[in-house]
Amino acid sequence: MTDTTAPVAYPQDRACPYHPPAAYDPLRAARPLTRITLHDGRGAWLVTGHAVARDLLADPRLSSDRSRPDFPTLTARFAGVRNRRTALLGVDDPEHRAQRRTVAADFTLRRAVELRPRIQRIVDGRLDAMIAQGPPADLVNAFALPVPSMVICALLGVPYDDHDFFETQSRRLLRGPAAADVEDARARLEAYFGELIDRKRKDPGTGLLDDLVRRQPGDGPPDRDHLVSLAIILLVAGHETTANMISLGTYTLLRHPDRLAELRADPALVPAAVEELMRMLSIADGLLRIAVEDIEVEGTTIRAGEGVVFATSVINRDEAVYPDPDDLDWHRPARHHIAFGFGIHQCLGQNLARAELEIALRTLFDRLPTLRLAAPADEIPFKPGDTIQGMLELPVTW
Repeated sequence: MTDTTAPVAYPQDRACPYHPPAAYDPLRAARPLTRITLHDGRGAWLVTGHAVARDLLADPRLSSDRSRPDFPTLTARFAGVRNRRTALLGVDDPEHRAQRRTVAADFTLRRAVELRPRIQRIVDGRLDAMIAQGPPADLVNAFALPVPSMVICALLGVPYDDHDFFETQSRRLLRGPAAADVEDARARLEAYFGELIDRKRKDPGTGLLDDLVRRQPGDGPPDRDHLVSLAIILLVAGHETTANMISLGTYTLLRHPDRLAELRADPALVPAAVEELMRMLSIADGLLRIAVEDIEVEGTTIRAGEGVVFATSVINRDEAVYPDPDDLDWHRPARHHIAFGFGIHQCLGQNLARAELEIALRTLFDRLPTLRLAAPADEIPFKPGDTIQGMLELPVTW
């Protein structure tokens, strides 16, 4: 194990939206564990090795409880909301297990298969509208964002007519730019979902949130504050991550025309391509934990109270697991990537995300065989390194 004498600052912006920053090269060489410096000057451990990452993500001695005083943060703008309860992602077992159990049935593989026809109709509808309007188009706003927004709204029972509001607040919650923006966005989302849940208690409809509020007291229904927190995390994570994967996945495919041609020639490769894109793009880069006990890792001790960050973009390019990891290769076994995390906090919505990505990318390139970028690739803006990675806009034509 190597420990750098001058810790690298983390996170940093990517120079190419589908490759880790060049400044992370020393981190790749220092696998499986090294030191970094966070935005506030505090040091933390960065996990960069694939095998060690999977071991540690399943280790109960690492906590996801963001209310702990020394819990690491990747940017100052989250300081104001770090003590707010975050359902699922911000709690440990047994509370986490109980929360997950209340919604797990709606995110199984079987449920994702059942939802595929509805997802296909949504994808077709958005493409119909985009094609009718004619080229050029911004694929982010015309397709990549509305598809998962419509899917998660239908699943949760959230009115899609409100999508401008919650997409704006989700963007502010994740990207700020200042702490005040994050706090205000969180407060606005809490107020919105509080009112929505109150309405559903009086007149429940169809959707996951309706099912939760409909439960009788003997079934132990979650309280209002928990339902609000749960709704926020499911809605925000349910559309932000998939939207970014659709936009960045499309950009990456257009920048790899030989691979795209292979995919078009053999649509059966689409599921493998989605796995490889998730591995390579690693849009949720920087999973956060804090050690609650000392942990020995290959001769190094992570002390209780120290922050631990998982660099998914580096872990998913571990040469010991993925030969030539910077290449896009549909034929490699990429299924064991950690783009969805690992352990008890592995992404609840991964089956739904896979279904959306497979349908969206396959249908997009099937219906628009001449799809191409409408601006120079190096001039298209993408997101900074301290948030979910993806395209800010994606001008395309056909």
